[in-house]
Amino acid sequence: MTATATGFEPVPSWTRVPDVAVVAAGDLYVGNAPMGVLVAASGAVPPVLGVDRGDLAEAEFTGKIGQTLALPQPGGPALIAVGAGDPAELDGDRLRDAAAAFACAAGSAGRLVMALEGATGVPPETAGQAAVEGVLLARYRFEVLKKESAPPVTALTVVAAPDDVQAVRRGAHRGLVYARAAALARDLANSPPSMLTAERLGGVAAQLGADSGLSVEVYDRDALLELGCGGLLGVNAGSADEPRMIKLRYRPEGDPDVPRLTLVGKGIMYDSGGISLKPADAVHATMKNDMSGAGAILAAMAMLGELDCPVAVTGYLMCTDNMPSGTAVKLGDVLTIRGGTTVEVVNADAEGRLVMADALVLATEEPVDAIVDIATLTGACLRALGAQIAGVFGNDQGLVDQVRAAAARVDEQVWQLPVAHRYRGEMNSDVADIKNMGGANAAAIHAALFLEEFVAGTPWAHIDIAGTAQNDTARTWIPQGCTGFGARLLLDLALAFQRPQPAPLARKGRA
Repeated sequence: MTATATGFEPVPSWTRVPDVAVVAAGDLYVGNAPMGVLVAASGAVPPVLGVDRGDLAEAEFTGKIGQTLALPQPGGPALIAVGAGDPAELDGDRLRDAAAAFACAAGSAGRLVMALEGATGVPPETAGQAAVEGVLLARYRFEVLKKESAPPVTALTVVAAPDDVQAVRRGAHRGLVYARAAALARDLANSPPSMLTAERLGGVAAQLGADSGLSVEVYDRDALLELGCGGLLGVNAGSADEPRMIKLRYRPEGDPDVPRLTLVGKGIMYDSGGISLKPADAVHATMKNDMSGAGAILAAMAMLGELDCPVAVTGYLMCTDNMPSGTAVKLGDVLTIRGGTTVEVVNADAEGRLVMADALVLATEEPVDAIVDIATLTGACLRALGAQIAGVFGNDQGLVDQVRAAAARVDEQVWQLPVAHRYRGEMNSDVADIKNMGGANAAAIHAALFLEEFVAGTPWAHIDIAGTAQNDTARTWIPQGCTGFGARLLLDLALAFQRPQPAPLARKGRA
C-alpha cells in the first residue's frame, strides 16, 4: 500500500517482498550478507561457524529454539548461530521460529542467507517453506506512513544440500507466496480506517483481481438494496461512508467439475460499537482490525493462481464501518436479512454476524460444496482461547477437520468449540425470528448458532479470530500489530480442499 494525499492507492504487497534464491551448499557465499546457521541443542556444531560446543557454552549459547549468537568474521559476512533445539523435535514450525529469530538478529541487513544444514529430519520442501516464511514474516513492518522506516529484506538466499535443492526450491516458492499473502492481509488490517474505507477496499480488490486473475464484482448501496442485504445495510445505517459487498471468484483451468469452496469474511472497516458504543479504552484504537477476516480472504485468494489451486473458490467480503449517529440502528430495531429472516438487534456491537448473514444466504444460492467464514467476532472467544488460538465451529466434522489440518500445517492454531443447540433458545425474540445476541454467557457459541441459521444445511465452518488478529508485542515471526492471521490458513485450506462426505449426524452439531 502507498500513502497519498487522499488515502491509499493499492499496490500489490508482494512488490515489497524479494525473490528468493535456493543454492547448493558450497556453490555460493553471498557478499557481506549475514548467514544464519542452525545449531541444535546437542550433537556436532556445523564446521562453517569455526567454533565448538565449548566455545558456544562460554557464550551461554545452548542451542534452544530462538536463541542466536553473532560471530563476526574479519573481512567477511557475520555468521549467526541460530538455535534449533532438540534435533529429534525439529519440525517445520520450530524451523520457522528459528528462521524468524535469525532475521531479527540480523538487524537492518537487507541481504540475508539462511543455511539449512542443521535441519536434519525436516523434509526438504517443508524446510524451504518454513525458512522463507520465518525470515520474511518476522521482518514485516507497516511503516508506509512514517518518514523513516526500517530497511526491508531485499534478497534472501537459502543454502541447501545438493540433493535437496529442487525440493527446497519448491518449498521456498510456496513459502514466498504464503508470506506475500500474510503481508497483504497485515497491510490491509493495519491501514487507518479513514484511509481504507469500504469503497477504497473495493478499489484495492479490483486491482488485485486484475493482477492475479480473479474476477471481482463490487456492489454499492443501491445494488445491496436490490439484493435485500438488510444486515449489511442496517449496520451501515449510521455511517457517512457507503457499504460495499465485494465478490471474488477464482476458477482453475480445465475440468469444470472441481470442488467448490465459498469464503465469507467480516469486513467492518472500523467498529465503534454503533449505538452500543465501546468503552473509551485501548481496544477502541485496535478496531481498524475488525476487517481482518475480509482482508485474510482477499489476500489468500489473490495468491491462488500463483500456486495453481485446483479448487473453485468464491469470496464474499462484507464491508462497512459501524458508527453511532442519528441514523444508526437502534436497539430493538428489526432487520431483514437476504432471504427474509428477521433479526431483532439487541446489541449494535454484535454487528459482524449481521453483515455476514447476508453473504451466507447468497453463498447457498449458488452451487457450493462447503462454506467457511472468518471474522473477528467475539471477545468471548478471546477470553476463552487467548491471543494465540482461534476458535473453530461447524456443522460438519469433516470440514472442521480440514480447517484444523490447514491450521496445523501453517502454525495458525485453532481449537474446536461446540455448536451447542441447547443454547439456541436464548436467542429467541418476541418480535422477530431471532435476536442477534443470547445471554451473558457462551457468547462465542451464540454467534456461531446465529450464523448457522443462514447456511441452509450446507457444510459450514466458522473461524473466530477475535483474539488472534492483533499482537500486542512481537512474537517469533509475528510482529507487533495486526497479524494477518487466517490468510495462510485459508490459502492452505483452499489448496487441499476436498468435498465433505455426507455425515448427517455430524452436521446436526448437537452438544
